[in-house]
Amino acid sequence: MSAQLSASATAARAHQEMFAYWASLRRGASLPARVDLHPAHMKRLLPTVSLIDVIREPRDYRLRLAGTGLYGVYGREITGRMIGDVYNPAAFEYWRKELDKVVDDRRPGVGVHSLAWRGAPHMSILWLRLPLASNGKDVDMILGYDAVVGAAAEGVSGIRAA
Repeated sequence: MSAQLSASATAARAHQEMFAYWASLRRGASLPARVDLHPAHMKRLLPTVSLIDVIREPRDYRLRLAGTGLYGVYGREITGRMIGDVYNPAAFEYWRKELDKVVDDRRPGVGVHSLAWRGAPHMSILWLRLPLASNGKDVDMILGYDAVVGAAAEGVSGIRAA
């Protein structure tokens, strides 16, 4: 139990670090843009970072980039996939609703999502989604950070055989 609490505390600190970095890129009321992000400034967090494109009409989401650590979570490469191709119907609806809130409210979203849909009910992701806007106002991309917590989370390294 203490290992799980330690993992959760570590995840929360990583979320604070990512949020602080994103917030430092804001220009007053303007949201940061993708061009403002510098991977070297979040190097430690990169394995579970994602960039999600917002498709306008009809609204949908595509995973432009998914860090190598997410391969172990999803069991396959998800870069370039639409969210409907990554999740089962229930998980897809969950993510659509959460991503829609980030886009519509122009505010960060945070939560916990069980990996039971993936056959791992003992694991969850503590997620953070941060809005990005090329014009400072209209969200056209979302910066994601996921921290895996649970009994087997320590085994998720992002390193996989070629």
